[in-house]
Amino acid sequence: MPLALAGGLLAGCSVTRPSEFVDRSAPASPGKTWAPPPEAVRPSPPPATPAGIPPELLSGKRTISLAEAVDVALSTNPLTHRSWRLARSAAADVGSRQALFWPIVEIDAAANRGKTVSLGGKAEAILTTYGPSAALNWILFDFGARSADVEAARQALYAADFTHNAAVADVVLLVQDSYYRYQAARALLLASESSLKAAEESLTAAEERRRAGVATIADVLQARTTVSQRKFDVESARGQIETTRGALATSLGVPANVPVDVTDLPDGLRLEGSTPSVDDLVARAAADRPDLAASRSRAASLWSRARAVKAGALPSLSGNAGYNRAYFQGTDAVTSFGDNYSAGLFLRWPVFTGFQKSYDARRAEEDAKAADAFTESLAQQVGLQIWSGYYSVQTAAQKIRAAKDLLGSAQESEEVALGRYKAGVGSILDLLAAESALAGARSTDVQARASFLVTLAQLAHDAGALGLPSIPQLKKDTP
Repeated sequence: MPLALAGGLLAGCSVTRPSEFVDRSAPASPGKTWAPPPEAVRPSPPPATPAGIPPELLSGKRTISLAEAVDVALSTNPLTHRSWRLARSAAADVGSRQALFWPIVEIDAAANRGKTVSLGGKAEAILTTYGPSAALNWILFDFGARSADVEAARQALYAADFTHNAAVADVVLLVQDSYYRYQAARALLLASESSLKAAEESLTAAEERRRAGVATIADVLQARTTVSQRKFDVESARGQIETTRGALATSLGVPANVPVDVTDLPDGLRLEGSTPSVDDLVARAAADRPDLAASRSRAASLWSRARAVKAGALPSLSGNAGYNRAYFQGTDAVTSFGDNYSAGLFLRWPVFTGFQKSYDARRAEEDAKAADAFTESLAQQVGLQIWSGYYSVQTAAQKIRAAKDLLGSAQESEEVALGRYKAGVGSILDLLAAESALAGARSTDVQARASFLVTLAQLAHDAGALGLPSIPQLKKDTP
């Protein structure tokens, strides 16, 4: 019977030499791709409809505000889902560590049938035993190993929770960045269309002057070249809109082809008092920055782990108890049973382990010190980020002021150049140069406003803001 069973198992399995199996299971050479077998290709899950999202927000029927976009992202973005699950896993680990303070009770059942031959094969006995058993083990005392282990798990839980907060802040920043860039792309398209309209007006003026005999074909050709360039700019802006729209949808945790639409890029930004002082921001980051808090908790977890390792080299006292009932059935068909029990104390003291415990304790302590050093380095990086971000916001604000002045001057210059050209006292080159300067000023104004909002969002993120930053820099658009 055993031989037949073994033969059946061998018949159901394909016997392959190791070299053949490796050659068949891996790419044939470094320059060839692997052809996966059908069982290795997992089917893609069907696209899921994001739950809890108002359909009109994802249909393009109305614009979605920044606050609504953040709410959608926080409920659907995989980054926050992953960090949330990891935090829950860390919480379960704390409960698992705390279980060490409770006794361990185990109930078993066993059955055994054996044959014993004696007297040179003249006597044999077949005995069957079966029955239940129970055992209890309880660590009564140690030198803080369990407490330190639980504290290490608790600090790791804090680190996971702070990491989730950091993931929330990262998603908020990602949505803000994508939202502002999409707004900027839309505004840049409007600016490009305005520049195209102005170029077409200049072309019309050049054609009228040529028909009147006061301009040459060169004027018309130069104006047409400018119109073509402005059309190219418009198409580039439209392509940028689709790219940024897809980036925004992806940041929300929905497919890139979802037709998300946004509000217009705000104008009339009040730049004074838009941020606290740099010292206040640094102090806030030191207290509220979630990734910095997570690093501190990880370091505290490692220090607790080091205490647990040290305590593991000290004595521990455990209690144990056991009970079992065994039933006996022999060849004479007589069945009997017996009860067994035991109770005792167990002292464990690893006096010498080849210095393993000492090395483990040293390694745990060095790991904790390395974590402290990393936290200190991260704190310095946070301070540098705040410092750089603060002055980036100040620079962005100055750029907005300069861009507004540039736009106003370019508009006046273009109006004067167009009037002079129509009156016959200006050249087409002066007009096209003024229009080019105006197109550049429009683009600079859009980029300056978007850059200010992006840098302000980055500064709020670096300072430890977990949600949307307060927006005192926005006011109603000026007429």
